[in-house]
Amino acid sequence: MPDLGKYAFSVLTSYGISFLLIGCLVAYILYRNYRIRIDLEKEDNS
Repeated sequence: MPDLGKYAFSVLTSYGISFLLIGCLVAYILYRNYRIRIDLEKEDNS
């Protein structure tokens, strides 16, 4: 990892927040996909 000097905290915080937001987005998409699949299976069975 390159030496970031006085910007290390800002850069690493930005990376952390970015990874957290991307993780939340992926989790939301997977959850929504799961819920839609269940709803479609309920409609097919009725």
